[in-house]
This record gives sequence, C-alpha cells and structure tokens, in this order.
Amino acid sequence: MTETDLVAEIEALGAKLNEAKASITRRFIGQETVVDLVLSSMLCGGHALLLGLPGLGKTRLVDTLSTVMGLKGARVQFTPDLMPADILGSEVLETASDGSRAFRFIEGPVFCQLLLADEINRASPRTQSALLQAMQEKSVTIAGQPHDLEAPFHVLATQNPLEQEGTYPLPEAQLDRFLVQVDVEYPDRDTERDILIATTGADEDEAHAVFTADELIRAQALLRKMPVGEHLVEMILDLVRACRPNEAEAPEAVNASVAWGPGPRAAQALMLTTRARALLDGRLAPSPEDVLAMARPVLIHRMALTFAARARGDDLGAIIADVSETALKVRSAA
Repeated sequence: MTETDLVAEIEALGAKLNEAKASITRRFIGQETVVDLVLSSMLCGGHALLLGLPGLGKTRLVDTLSTVMGLKGARVQFTPDLMPADILGSEVLETASDGSRAFRFIEGPVFCQLLLADEINRASPRTQSALLQAMQEKSVTIAGQPHDLEAPFHVLATQNPLEQEGTYPLPEAQLDRFLVQVDVEYPDRDTERDILIATTGADEDEAHAVFTADELIRAQALLRKMPVGEHLVEMILDLVRACRPNEAEAPEAVNASVAWGPGPRAAQALMLTTRARALLDGRLAPSPEDVLAMARPVLIHRMALTFAARARGDDLGAIIADVSETALKVRSAA
C-alpha cells in the first residue's frame, strides 16, 4: 500500500466513523467522550469497562453500538447465582431415535460479537473467570475442547462504582484485559433536557447500521498502519514507566502512593488508543495531546493506591495527570 492509498483509506474511514457517531447519538444523546472511548476500544480490537451509576444509559449505548457497528449482540445480567456455563454454554446428553446417545454442545451467549456483561462485579470470581480466556484468546474451552469465537469479539462490561454490597471486585488480571475504563458521568443540564424531550414522546429516533463486521475488522487492521512518531513512542514509555513505583523514572508521588503500576499491556493499549483518537478526530497521525487524553482511561484500572494513600484521600486520577504532564514536558524539551 502506497502512502497516498493509506491516506485515502484513513480519510474514508474517518468519514465513516463520523457517520457512525451521528447514528449513535440519535439514541445515546450527549456524552461524546464516552462514545469516543468505546468506539476507540472497538477500533483497537479491545474491550471496555463502563463505570457509572444506574440510569445513565450504559446498556442503551451498548445496544445501539451493536446496531451501528453491524455486530451480533448478546447480553448477560451478572448475578451472584450466575454459573460459568450460563455464559460459555454446556454439553448435554441427547438420545437419538435409534437409542444411541451422544453429547451435544449448546453455545452460550458468549458466542456473539458484542457481549454486554451487565453489572459484571455482581457475579462470583468463578463466574467472572469464565470470561478471561474469551477476552484474551477469543476462544473458550468446554470439556477440554476449544471453541473459537466469531470475529470480531468485544466485551463491554458495566459496573456500579458505589454500591459494594453483594459484589465481588474484579481481579487485577481481568481488569488488565479491559483496554480502557470509561467513566460515565451525569449529563449536563442542556443534555439532560434533550434526553427528556427525545425519550418521552410517542416516537424515538432509531440508530441505523453503518459498519458491517468485516468492515470493522478491516478498520482495526488499518488503525495499526497509522504512523506513530518516535517522540510519541518515547513519551508513552516515559509515562507508563513513571507510573510504576520504584522505577528510575517514577516521581516521588508515585513511590509514596502507588501500590503497583501498569505493565507492558498498558503501553500497548496507549499506543493503539492514541491512534484511534486521532482517527476519530479526522487526523492522519496521533499527537502528544492524544497521549494525554488517553492516559487516564488506559491506566487508571491498571494501578492501585496503597492503603496509606487511600487513607490520606489521594486521587489516582490526579497522579496520572501529573505524571502525564511531566512526560509531555520532558519530550517537548528533548
């Protein structure tokens, strides 16, 4: 592919993404940052964890995305009594008309292209772990037999950040499999007014399909061809390594407050999501501002404060912001 062809394809994809965003906002009004982050995770081939209080439209967003992106969707409501087989499927013993018996595998809801894991932290750790292989390897193993999932495969999980009774915190290994954490906040007054008018009348606007599954796969491949400057690679490395306590690059605030920092998967996620943000903004290559914008959603669920830092009321988001600004200044001066 020549440079001219690459530019033309990126520009065409950018136009298609604008159409997709317009279709999404017909049903999911406002919250442009949330839409951009979820679309970024899908363009990167990853999964997203949506944190927000009930009633903010998280489930509506995922349902709209399955329509707009042309994906086969499924939903699982996570509850304490949910079992792994309720997600993955199970083998049943069937008796044929001639009296012979054989096991038949019945696929669970994970055999889709866009899985909504609603209130994922309400299920037990045993059930949560059923998604680990699916999220990482895009396949599941049942009775010793591997079963590939249909491509593309994305998990969008929702979680209530406040209510903790009857919940099981996600383990670090599973959190690391989410490309980004998306904080869904209350809408502003004007947006909430638009929501009231649009959703309480006799008719509602409907989203329409913009992508197909094959087109999304091609978009994911094209994203990885976007050029990234060497200074941006070094900035990402500076940022991720500075968030790890006891590293040479770590500032005192990180050493004093952070229990553990992000691994190499975070740097990979930051490299991909900066490209996705540039693409959604109609640009041909990412900039340092893209790194700053994506630092919090990529890093915040891959880090943890120490007990003493939590007792002091330290804010992990503020630490990430400070480290990001420092990384930008270092690279700007270089």
